[in-house]
Amino acid sequence: MQTITFEDEYVQQLFPITLARPAYAMLCGSFRLVDWIELLDDAPQAVVRDYLVELQEADYPCFRKRDVQTPQTHTMWINARLVPSWQTYETLRTLRERAETGIVHCGSAVAVAILPANTPSPPVALRAATLREYFEHLGLAKLQPLDAQLQLIDFPHQLIQYNQDTLNDNLLYRLRTGSYEELADGVFGTPSTRLGAHMVTDTRTGPIVLEAHSCIGPFTYLAGPAHIGAHTRVTEHAAIKDYVSIGHTAKIGGEVETSIIESYTNKQHHGFLGHSYLGSWINLGAGTCNSDLKNTYGEVKMEYAGHKVPTGMQFVGCIMGDYAKTAINTGIFTGKTIGACSMLYGFVTSNVPSFVNYARLFGQVTELPPDVMIASQRRMFARRKVTQRPLDQQLIRDMFVVTRDERQLGGDPLLL
Repeated sequence: MQTITFEDEYVQQLFPITLARPAYAMLCGSFRLVDWIELLDDAPQAVVRDYLVELQEADYPCFRKRDVQTPQTHTMWINARLVPSWQTYETLRTLRERAETGIVHCGSAVAVAILPANTPSPPVALRAATLREYFEHLGLAKLQPLDAQLQLIDFPHQLIQYNQDTLNDNLLYRLRTGSYEELADGVFGTPSTRLGAHMVTDTRTGPIVLEAHSCIGPFTYLAGPAHIGAHTRVTEHAAIKDYVSIGHTAKIGGEVETSIIESYTNKQHHGFLGHSYLGSWINLGAGTCNSDLKNTYGEVKMEYAGHKVPTGMQFVGCIMGDYAKTAINTGIFTGKTIGACSMLYGFVTSNVPSFVNYARLFGQVTELPPDVMIASQRRMFARRKVTQRPLDQQLIRDMFVVTRDERQLGGDPLLL
């Protein structure tokens, strides 16, 4: 069976998380959906937004270029917003083995659709923006519902909840299928994992899994379930506790609780991060803290594109897009979104658009030109021995264009 992972029209609701990455690349519960897709199919295909096509070809080679020939087998269309959990993988695997034609909805959105053999193949130029028309042409509404339960990520804050819901099962899958050794009670790693002296761990709630070449500093506290990615360093005196997922090649210190941190991000100084999501290539200055609980102890409401969305959650911190930076002692209020490529100073009391210098405390919110961020990107990449490619520079420029409306809705006059 051929599989095609697709981004639908709701993917922009996940900005700033999905601004610089396909939706299938969101980290949650220590996995990305693309990791499960690779286990499901050795030659999958994908449909993403136009400006991410070159990035996909370079960074996600598992997705081969789509064949324009009419497939001779069933085709499974998989929504890129599916929660990347072991349960999702098992459901997809079962549907694939049954090979029954039909559809699984999640609300009004298509979660999975299985089309019969000889269904006309989508054109090579098919993109996320025109996918609905293609589905309507195929008559997906006439497909019979399949007996399956799947969950889609609709808003950024849901990643925090799904991370808590899925992390334990996802880590148990890693331990069943990976080559780990138990380094301490409930703490698993590899021969290249380094543990500092006087480390304290608590694995009563779940395991702690440390990937290759990860390094835990002395006098640290780790509470499971937690996943630390390859080549990630946890600095001395850090406290990493309860449902933390960290990508590879990160530097993490201070207190981190129930959060997701993508690869190549630095939060190595003292300061609290709770119930939050940090994208890639972020740097938090020393003393940066966020609030994840309202003074009233009430439900946190998020604001997306000017619309209030109730979360049903008492604890929600911040959602921070790729390449964002904070100055020392920055304070981020409860339930705020921070756009990609933004720089923060002082207190952050409102949502921050992408590509701005945010210094409301000093009466200034100014636009950041993409060339400034490209130069910063080059310096950051060099520090990690990563080569800056033309496509990386173009992605910054494309992100600037895509987020232009954000800066109009930001609520603060921009000084250009």
